[in-house]
Amino acid sequence: MNWLTNVVRPKIRNILRRETPENLWIKCPDSGQLVFYKDVEANQFVIPGSNYHMRMGAVARLKSIFDNETWFDVALPEVAADPLKFRDEKRYADRIKDARARTGLNDAIKIGYGKLEGAAAVIAVQDFDFMGGSLGMAAGEAIIRGLELAVEKKSPFIVFAASGGARMQEGILSLMQMLREAKLPYIVVLTNPTTGGVTASYAMLGDIQIAEPGALVGFAGARVIEQTIREKLPEGFQRAEYLKEHGMVDMVVHRHELRPTLARLCRLLTKSPALAGGPKPAAPMPMPSHTISAPDVAPAAPHA
Repeated sequence: MNWLTNVVRPKIRNILRRETPENLWIKCPDSGQLVFYKDVEANQFVIPGSNYHMRMGAVARLKSIFDNETWFDVALPEVAADPLKFRDEKRYADRIKDARARTGLNDAIKIGYGKLEGAAAVIAVQDFDFMGGSLGMAAGEAIIRGLELAVEKKSPFIVFAASGGARMQEGILSLMQMLREAKLPYIVVLTNPTTGGVTASYAMLGDIQIAEPGALVGFAGARVIEQTIREKLPEGFQRAEYLKEHGMVDMVVHRHELRPTLARLCRLLTKSPALAGGPKPAAPMPMPSHTISAPDVAPAAPHA
């Protein structure tokens, strides 16, 4: 009986069990409906029924913006991996290693250089899946590198912000990053969520502030604010639509309209002529002198 129970039955179950991928379905946080993952992915991670904007990874975001889904990955400066030798339940160095293995990214920010409706642009994307998109020394240096490249190429710099704030494991070092004046268009797209030290720094310094629908944008959480001021906050507080009504962001743009909107703003701010007859195929992109030689940059053509 033990042999039948412990050996035969488990083997039969394994044969008959139907393997189902874990990410086959996605549950909408807004409506609760179950949606086929491939349908959401094809719709730029917007739930078709409720129009809820799911989080979007760095690579998927760059593919959705650049012409022909092609760009050059920009090499980012090396920084100290664990300057404070921080340890809580787990060593900080191990947390970084795990995040890199899980996401395939070196840190929370990925930067690409490519064409946006035929015009060169530098785009930085914060990936919330990498330790909550938290701001550390590497992320700060990445933003600075992106700004420097934008100045070098005389192109706009666009940031897609998504972060829980500064990285506590690096202490004050995570806050010692500075933006440098580029005198070129700097556009920030606030995605869900953008909070903490990122909101208090480069995420709110754009020439144009755009937010995706329903994005949570703020410094402290609503509950902390209510407990501090002892007042009930209005409905929708810290959401993109509320912030637009009160002048904190300039535009709330649906994800499907982001690419043409960003291209139009870049042309407007750089005083480039409007495209005649709609968007044209991308012209060959000049090789960036500081980002193209291996191993600094790997062509991403295309990312799958």
